[in-house]
Amino acid sequence: MDTYRLHYFPESGNSYKLALMLTLCGQTFEPIWTDFGSRVTWTPQWRRTVNPMGEIPVLEVNGQKLTQTAPILLQLAARYEKFGATNDAETYELLRWLFWDNQKLSGGMATYRFLRTFTPKSDPAVLAWHLARVKDFLGILEQHLGTNTFVACERPTIADISMCAYLSYPMDETGIDLAASYPNIAAWLDRLARVPGWKSPYELLPGKRLQRWSA
Repeated sequence: MDTYRLHYFPESGNSYKLALMLTLCGQTFEPIWTDFGSRVTWTPQWRRTVNPMGEIPVLEVNGQKLTQTAPILLQLAARYEKFGATNDAETYELLRWLFWDNQKLSGGMATYRFLRTFTPKSDPAVLAWHLARVKDFLGILEQHLGTNTFVACERPTIADISMCAYLSYPMDETGIDLAASYPNIAAWLDRLARVPGWKSPYELLPGKRLQRWSA
């Protein structure tokens, strides 16, 4: 049996992606809470011993440390034959949206939410710039989900698991009312929540939370 150890912090949507994928594949993992708030991932020792890229999450698989959520999700999908593609057309769509999410939606949501909620005295102009980008990305996803049940095909894949992550945190952290402004996205999130074994971020990622600076 494979053994998993997940280095994470609770507010990390990228950590949630891996925790959720493992859970949905029927796998358990040892949670390794990381003190992201104290900038431990910036220290030479942490980068030398955990991840030279200086990023969370890190998934240890049988003692091997893996980084970057997209290739890890692809590897897990292949290993457990779940939430992956079944033909060339699905593979293209899955990769297209997975890469878009990493570059645009997850990256944009993570930055905006962190500045808004977990950073003291964020510049309002900077926040407004990031929010405008996030709204653009959400608009793209909203339109796509108007004619598609799930992101890459007619069943959930790792593209959905990746894209839903930062949208699954409470509204008081994101400041975005998805149900009011993006009903197709809200309906899609409801469909995903009905997948057997689905759990929310703070159900899967325990531990000390970051200090909040915004309601």
